[in-house]
Amino acid sequence: MTGFFDLPTIWAFVIAFAVFAYVVMDGFDLGLGILFPAFAPGPHRDRVMNSVAPVWDGNETWLVLGGGGLMAAFPLAYAIILPALYAPIIAMLLALIFRGVAFEFRWRDARHRRAWDLAFTAGSIVATLAQGITLGALLQGIAVEGRSYAGGWWDWLTPFSLLVGVSLVIGYALLGATWLVMKTDGVLQLQCRSLAVRLGIATLVCMAAVSAATPFLSGAYYEAWFAWPRVLFTAQVPLLVLICAAAFFHGLRRDHDYTPFLMALALFALGLAGLGVSIFPHVVPQAVTIWEAAAPEASLGFMLVGAAVLIPIILGYTAYAYWVFRGKTGHEGYH
Repeated sequence: MTGFFDLPTIWAFVIAFAVFAYVVMDGFDLGLGILFPAFAPGPHRDRVMNSVAPVWDGNETWLVLGGGGLMAAFPLAYAIILPALYAPIIAMLLALIFRGVAFEFRWRDARHRRAWDLAFTAGSIVATLAQGITLGALLQGIAVEGRSYAGGWWDWLTPFSLLVGVSLVIGYALLGATWLVMKTDGVLQLQCRSLAVRLGIATLVCMAAVSAATPFLSGAYYEAWFAWPRVLFTAQVPLLVLICAAAFFHGLRRDHDYTPFLMALALFALGLAGLGVSIFPHVVPQAVTIWEAAAPEASLGFMLVGAAVLIPIILGYTAYAYWVFRGKTGHEGYH
């Protein structure tokens, strides 16, 4: 039986929430690494790092929840997706490890700080690009025969997946810039406001390009967006994007600290909503639905009890950590 309140659907929303939480928590963190070369070595770079140092290493919890949830709740989808995307996923994981090491070592190994700064930036860019390519490759479709992946090693590498990858790099850089608008002041904040304006324009251009290309990847995508009367509802997504974009630039123009970051997050939320419009109810687009890929209902129910306990605890701890380290980042240092 299928529906909006059955266990496979609930787990699909749990995983979607974990993905969005990861973007919220780790997107601006990766964005700081992408933007790092734009800041002068010395106090400015140290302040950028200090703005995220108390919370950065807990942000990837949501990536683990999303990946682990996919494996446990939708094992067939996991078995198909992983072989199709081995290369970008492995690149992402290695880059995340690389940047994590660089984050800590730059404080303790001052003699080689420039090298660690470069490693931090490279790890951030590669991890973000790999995430975007993974998303693009998934969205464009995966070759499936029976219950297994039937494509080649390089199927993930296409112009569309590269477009999504580059778009995500620009989008995460926007999150990083608006995070620093919120967390810094003075000259550094002014620089970040300027960066946010340019990155905001670039992000909207990239969203438009990806949105324009997606419906033509598959007839099912085109119908999901433009079939009547469904188009009356899907048309609200680009309308909300325009409203959020207007609020974003208004906040920057009025020197608001929080509005640009919140509106940037809203743009990502609308992007995720657009992804849901395109692929739901498939977990492997155009091939496997969430009900075909789902684990037995007894397993889904058992895991849901654990998720219902653990997710609020993680959210509570995360909220407390951000509350404790709220406000502007000073010059005194965290490490």
